[in-house]
Amino acid sequence: MKKLLAIVGLAATAYLPAAYADQFPHVHAETHNNVQCIKTNEDEIKALFDRWNAALATLDPEEVAEEYASDAILLPTLSDIPRTNHDEIKEYFVHFLQKKPQGKINMRVIKIGCNTASDTGLYTFTVHEKNGKTKQVEARYSFVYEYDDDQWLIEHHHSSLMPEQLALAAHPHHHHAKAHHHG
Repeated sequence: MKKLLAIVGLAATAYLPAAYADQFPHVHAETHNNVQCIKTNEDEIKALFDRWNAALATLDPEEVAEEYASDAILLPTLSDIPRTNHDEIKEYFVHFLQKKPQGKINMRVIKIGCNTASDTGLYTFTVHEKNGKTKQVEARYSFVYEYDDDQWLIEHHHSSLMPEQLALAAHPHHHHAKAHHHG
């Protein structure tokens, strides 16, 4: 009898998780559905930023928007409006590209999963102001990439000014006066 209960118990533990799996999806469900995980490495993921930065250099909003998945979300540096589709992402870059931005990574951490990767860190943008002067803008960033349709695309991109830059923008005279006091 104990042996029979043990067998029934084992069968139930094997069956129940499979029977209810769709009600409790795993965060990384794709790794459990026989999906082929594309092999990649840090250098390939680093190159995705370079590809995006090269798209910025074209000054073509469509070219930049093509770097994003169709269902991507962009939480941009210079706007408080989330962009959640191709047209909205393109529209943001129409204005941002007027500054002729070029980014440089200062520090990053790359994580790689099954057909996903993230590149998170700090970058500095050189932007051109309307008066012809260039300005350095430091920001925090996160890119989440997804491998889909035989290519890596940006699924999520968040960029925000460094807190020090926000404080400077809010009180430019306070910082300027302080610098002269100590200088």
